Amino acid sequence: MIVRFGYVAMSTVVSQASPSKTMTATVFAKLGDREAAVRKLERIAAENLHNTLRLLRHNRASDIHLYRFSSKLIPLVGHGLLAGWDPFAALSESFAEVGEYVRLHRMRTSFHPDHFTVLSTPRQDVLDNSVADLMRHHTMLEAMGLNRNAKCNIHVGGSYGDKQAAGQRFTRNFLALPQQVRERVTLENDDKTFTAEETLAICEEVGAPMVLDLHHHMVNNDGEKAASLWPRILRTWEGAGTQEQDALGLPALPPKIHVSSPREGKDIRAHADYVERGPLLEFMREIAQDTPALDVMLEAKMKDGALFRLMEDLAGVQGVRQVDQATVEL
Repeated sequence: MIVRFGYVAMSTVVSQASPSKTMTATVFAKLGDREAAVRKLERIAAENLHNTLRLLRHNRASDIHLYRFSSKLIPLVGHGLLAGWDPFAALSESFAEVGEYVRLHRMRTSFHPDHFTVLSTPRQDVLDNSVADLMRHHTMLEAMGLNRNAKCNIHVGGSYGDKQAAGQRFTRNFLALPQQVRERVTLENDDKTFTAEETLAICEEVGAPMVLDLHHHMVNNDGEKAASLWPRILRTWEGAGTQEQDALGLPALPPKIHVSSPREGKDIRAHADYVERGPLLEFMREIAQDTPALDVMLEAKMKDGALFRLMEDLAGVQGVRQVDQATVEL
């Protein structure tokens, strides 16, 4: 099994390269010239996209084939103060440049909209905002010229006192999304509400690939082992992407999991700076025989620094061969 590791949005290795610079709504509202304020937002967004490109170049040099974009590339997008603002015309060249680099080097990229994007909500205003947010993420990927291999990962959402009803609402609202948006969405189990098995059942119902989060599963499960669910999870990825190959000659869209380790302290849901090797290695060995390729997104606080540390920890482990700086073979 070939295993590629990636990280989320920010780098702890490359300095002064934040892709999430912003302006607060308060500051925007205080600026007297609205047109000038909007132009400033567009300049910040262009800088975020430029820094994204810098990080992609860093990833290329480090053999990191897997990367999650920041969802904060465009400051205040979707905010009521910016009603009617369409930033994409001004940012088209910047988005296209990022997408061209991704395609050239056959990288796997994704978004993870924040926890306010929930399709299980009983509130129409929250649902409307959630759909609009998914549409914006889809538009960003389209502006980059990226096909449906570039996904948006979300959680099912809250239970609102009735988990069964919430799951049904999610299913109904998900299936009402435009097809091109549905094709971009993956679903992830969470650490408080919808378990891996419950999320998997919804994935099977709506036809969405499932991203298994091992940390979330550890703290929120009904006694089932993650590896026992894996054959079903693996099937949710069938037909989820195109037939193209990645830089290693593997299918461009293997199944993906999320990995983090609990931070020391009272809250075992909090993410540690680095990833502990043991639990991840155990899971990978359990599924290796039936899984040709696997992508692992590290959600550790130290970002790419945690990735490099994990590669060091895996070096010399029996049965693990280093393929490149961010890829191993079991």
